[in-house]
Amino acid sequence: MKIGELARRSGLSTHTIRYYERIGLLPRADRDGGGRRNYDASILNWIEFLERLKTTGMPIRDMLRYAKLRDLGDQTGPDRRALLEEHRTVVRAKVAALQACLLVLDTKIDGYVDTEIRTQNDQRKPKIRANDTAGTWQARAERD
Repeated sequence: MKIGELARRSGLSTHTIRYYERIGLLPRADRDGGGRRNYDASILNWIEFLERLKTTGMPIRDMLRYAKLRDLGDQTGPDRRALLEEHRTVVRAKVAALQACLLVLDTKIDGYVDTEIRTQNDQRKPKIRANDTAGTWQARAERD
């Protein structure tokens, strides 16, 4: 497939595809007779994996390290696994931190909901007014 189709199918811009190829994240594409890039459809799986690494916050230098190991073949499996395990530890820590932040947000939102409910209930309760003429307090329901 040509670079435009790869861009459309992968969600990356053609500029990003060229950049990834230039720095070594993507393998060099075959060229047709006119010198245009021609990609195999299997590149889409690799791009999807790279996007997941990017989404989880893996630095480009580590993505490049992984790509170089991948290019060297199956014998680098243990090194690639170790790199992914290290990254997984970082991702789990980020997820735990986000869960703690989410708990704070949920608690704050619940507080606002409780306040709104109390305010609505207070507006519905009859109010007590002083009876000035009798000099005593009497309960009198006010009507809104």
